[in-house]
Amino acid sequence: MGRNWYLLWSGSAVSALGDGIFLAALPLLAATLTQDPELIAGLSFFGTLPWLLVSLSAGAAADRYDGRKLLLVALWAQCALMAVLATFHSAHIVFLYGMAFLIGAAETVPKAVGQPLIKATVDDHLLERANGRLFSSQAVALQFVGPPLGGLLFVMAVPAPFWVNALTFAVAAALVTKMRISHQAPATRPKAREGLRWLVRHKTLRTITIVSATTNLCIAMTMATLVLFARQRLGLTGAGFGAFLATLACGGVAGGLLAERLIARFRDAVATTIVLIPLMWLGIATVAHDLKTVAVFAVVSSFCTAVWGVATASYRQRVVPAELLGRVSSAQTLVTWGVQPVGALLGGLIASQGGLLAPWYVAVALRTAVGLWSFRPLRRTELSAAGARRLPRRAVRRACPVRRCGPPPSRGSGRRRGSSRGGGR
Repeated sequence: MGRNWYLLWSGSAVSALGDGIFLAALPLLAATLTQDPELIAGLSFFGTLPWLLVSLSAGAAADRYDGRKLLLVALWAQCALMAVLATFHSAHIVFLYGMAFLIGAAETVPKAVGQPLIKATVDDHLLERANGRLFSSQAVALQFVGPPLGGLLFVMAVPAPFWVNALTFAVAAALVTKMRISHQAPATRPKAREGLRWLVRHKTLRTITIVSATTNLCIAMTMATLVLFARQRLGLTGAGFGAFLATLACGGVAGGLLAERLIARFRDAVATTIVLIPLMWLGIATVAHDLKTVAVFAVVSSFCTAVWGVATASYRQRVVPAELLGRVSSAQTLVTWGVQPVGALLGGLIASQGGLLAPWYVAVALRTAVGLWSFRPLRRTELSAAGARRLPRRAVRRACPVRRCGPPPSRGSGRRRGSSRGGGR
């Protein structure tokens, strides 16, 4: 798939390792300052709030500027912020709120430029393979290796996981520096709202966005007090909490690696994930009282999430015009990730009023309702690689609300695809 792709993939995996370390270390640090579920949930709120406030601007920047340079700025900014957090780790919980917000704001840029960069470095028929490998490597680093390492480093020395996290961002930046991707500046300044309008008018992407947003809202509700759930229900400590988070990676790795074959062979593979995910959450809430049982349900859930993610990401990269991909992806992120601070607040409030299992039951009910609503429309949609290749030209003509965006380039037009706003060959 080319040198640029492998450099992008490697940088993403290394930075994901740092994210996994951070995922375990930050709530553990907060738990040393307070045991209040609402205050700990506030950490998730401020960490995810930038997705609601900054996503559209990040998408417009991705379509306007050189994606590789934007990615480098974001990686070095995250490196510096982690160093600050490691230095002043014993400060008040309010300081952690501020750092979580700034780190989350820096993270919106890699998310926005990632879609154009993938499309610029991979041919269309390899998108499922590229996205599957990306999902698998991120699952390994973010969930399997990172959290246990973060918990272990935290036990050894409180600032250690944050220093190691800073190092991972520096290594990722060094890898991205070696990429060689050309960039052609747009003739006019991209408007952030164009991506949102395009997304709203595309029926399939709109349905996918609603399902993904509901899923992320529910996950945020359960994750907000997960550290308390692990300690009080499962009896886990710092290193054990990291191992608990790592169980999620097993299914994610398998789902990412097998997604290409499953999507191509089984028409209902994507629709089936819509049904299975809330069923696994119900199992965690009702019959899972130990780490092994929770792990079984979590593995199946993360497997389904990975298959869903690979299918929908590849579909989006095909049907969205290259000149709008950064903005449409960020508009989708605005909705799907912007609900996370709301979910974090709801999770803390629900847990404080109804107990640590209450957010799980609410998540199951909400996700099941949306899944039933979306099952038939998505079941009729060709989300497979073969089906998606037949859709882009018709989908763009029918859904594009901005006349000057035009139809996507023809299959043989490598020159035009290479000059996408997020960077080209």
